[in-house]
Amino acid sequence: MTYYVTTPIYYVNDAPHLGHAYTTLAADVLARWHRRRGEDVWFLTGTDEHGQKILRTAQQNGVGPQEWADRLVHDSWQPLWQHLEIANDDFIRTTQRRHTDRVQEFVQDLYDRGEIYKGGYEGPYCVGCEEYKLPGELIDGEGEYAGQKLCPIHRKPVEMLQEENYFFRLSAYADRLLDHYAANPDFIQPESARNEVVNFVRQGLQDLSISRSTFDWGVPVPWDDKHVIYVWVDALLNYATAVGYNENPEKFASTFPADVHLVGKDILRFHAIIWPAMLLANGLPLPGRIAANGWLMVGGEKMSKSNLTGIRPQDLTSHFGVDAYRWYFLRAIAFGQDGSFSWEDFTARYTSELANDYGNLASRVTAMVGKYFGGTLPEATAVGEAEQAIHDGLTRAVAEADRRIGDELDFQGGIVAVFGFIKQVNGYLTEQEPWKVAKDESPEGRARLATILYTAAESLRAIAVLLDPVMPETSRKLWDSLGAETSLGALADQRIQESGEWGRLPAGTTVTKGAVLFPRLEEAPAT
Repeated sequence: MTYYVTTPIYYVNDAPHLGHAYTTLAADVLARWHRRRGEDVWFLTGTDEHGQKILRTAQQNGVGPQEWADRLVHDSWQPLWQHLEIANDDFIRTTQRRHTDRVQEFVQDLYDRGEIYKGGYEGPYCVGCEEYKLPGELIDGEGEYAGQKLCPIHRKPVEMLQEENYFFRLSAYADRLLDHYAANPDFIQPESARNEVVNFVRQGLQDLSISRSTFDWGVPVPWDDKHVIYVWVDALLNYATAVGYNENPEKFASTFPADVHLVGKDILRFHAIIWPAMLLANGLPLPGRIAANGWLMVGGEKMSKSNLTGIRPQDLTSHFGVDAYRWYFLRAIAFGQDGSFSWEDFTARYTSELANDYGNLASRVTAMVGKYFGGTLPEATAVGEAEQAIHDGLTRAVAEADRRIGDELDFQGGIVAVFGFIKQVNGYLTEQEPWKVAKDESPEGRARLATILYTAAESLRAIAVLLDPVMPETSRKLWDSLGAETSLGALADQRIQESGEWGRLPAGTTVTKGAVLFPRLEEAPAT
């Protein structure tokens, strides 16, 4: 079976910001990690291109909605994922026929099963969320919005809508959903998010309006072309249509359902309530896990275009580099919790952990192999307790990183485990003082020096494998510097489980001092 991981598909009402990239990076690292386990992996991302919000944004820009979507996808979304080295297997767009045709078939099937009926609805609607809100969810406006009711997420006034709709019998699935949550406690993560969803469902569910008749930018309802399918029903189905629903039975059977849906916490209810209910209604299996990441905060505000704190990822990669960018957000913020971003914190962590700890370790080890052994990796023949401690430390680091990242989605914990090992190796060099041992030219002294440098280089070999899912460019540079491509093969072919097996890098390998992995930062731009 295939390990199937997804991101949300993102609205193309504007260019991507750090919040979009954060979820996508987490999915990319997870997918890369499972590939390094030797698993068959399918990683899906894409764009959500229907709905009233897209239509209005396109109109404000003087173009049609399809032209607007094409422009954003081709000029902003896909280039950014390439820039960040996002290794997705597929990129689905909800305007593609492979999606729209299957959406109509899925909804028609629900209608034929009696799961959809016609009715009317009136209530407060947030265009930003593309969702009717319950009156109790709204907040009171202040300032320019005084006297109005606002969406708690977008903090903009809701619109009172009244229209004829088709409804999905969502209320009928409350008990089945609660039973599933109880039988599968890891279905929704983190626990705080799970508790929120469970409490919401326990209060009772309303049937879901699954069509709109006040605009036409969407997938037509197959039995009534005066309606288009509600954008969230359309969007959620991408997880099925992209892997062959009703089109490629073999691909669908081996891939669906997703092992992990990674989503922002503001869209958790759609994924943890509506999506599984739709699947239950159509007799399809439910995903393994729905993991909600927290919000990225700048100045105490959620990062988004609507509150003007949307920072372009390229603003950071141009200063820190792509690999440091990939590393920072997963290292600095516990996945599932809100986290604050600042230039100062990024700069401090870059200097301390990347440049001083990791980069300096790689530079001095490869330089010393060149200086003392002419660039040929020596053999370790004088192994003692100090070296055994490094062997044991690596074994622990591999096991912990693999469990935390691959199983628990604790990216921060996994990265910390690897960098704890980096600190251990740095401490080992400080204690063993190879620069002093090098002055002893006796056979015993040379054997000791060889053992110290082999131990450090072999540690770097394992570190390159472990950090490859997080920082692929840097790991490739280190792999080449260690001569591992020649002696062990491509970095992409290395396995996480084998990375802790001591002695894989053979003596005699040619080691070269490459470029500095993490160059000294220039002065940060004014913010």
